[in-house]
Amino acid sequence: MSNQTAMAQRGLMPITIQNITLTLNERMLIDDLSCIIKSDGISVIMGPNGAGKSLFMRCLHGLAKPDMGQILYADTPLDSLIRQQQSLVFQTPTILRRTVLANLLFVARQRGIDDPKISMDYLAQLQLDHLAQHPARLLSGGEKQRLALARALIINPAILFLDEATSNLDPASIETIETNLQSVSKQGMKLILVTHDVGQAKRLADDVLFLHHGKLAEHSPAKSFFQKPKSAAARAYLAGKLVL
Repeated sequence: MSNQTAMAQRGLMPITIQNITLTLNERMLIDDLSCIIKSDGISVIMGPNGAGKSLFMRCLHGLAKPDMGQILYADTPLDSLIRQQQSLVFQTPTILRRTVLANLLFVARQRGIDDPKISMDYLAQLQLDHLAQHPARLLSGGEKQRLALARALIINPAILFLDEATSNLDPASIETIETNLQSVSKQGMKLILVTHDVGQAKRLADDVLFLHHGKLAEHSPAKSFFQKPKSAAARAYLAGKLVL
């Protein structure tokens, strides 16, 4: 990862979320949520089903717009220029009807990256180089998600969002993805990921945002969150109990 990424990341941090609220069909999905994400490394968003995790991430990336409140990147409101410095990997990736390499080249060339060797390097990084000329639509689920991550990384984003990106994948793909996430984080990229996998959160998280009923129940360093969670909802969740 270049120094350019680290500089861009510093230019976008901290992320300040101020009293955001989002209602859909008269249902409050995000409820007066405020926090500051200022840590380097990997921030993990956790919580029970329906807590608002993915919707909160979509707000951070600009795919959903809060009814009230604002999101600031280093005191600048979220706009298209900031979004250009971000990537998002969805739980179910969209794969183009072309080869694995052509999928990556399509994204790379939109950002002025014309050298196919760079794309091949990213495929090798995600252990897909031997499938470069393979039809991408015929990849396994884990291979498709590794390709999606390669497409997200090749644009060298300052901030990478991942929404349940390893859900239901094979262990080998999960290991490859997590290894790459840890690597780019150490090189200066800010990562924010949603996961329901407590084990994954323990392996990756530097800090944890725990949501419950659209509210931020807790935002703590990972070590203290897993050893001694402050909120009753988080304690129940980590104990494997039903969180209503």
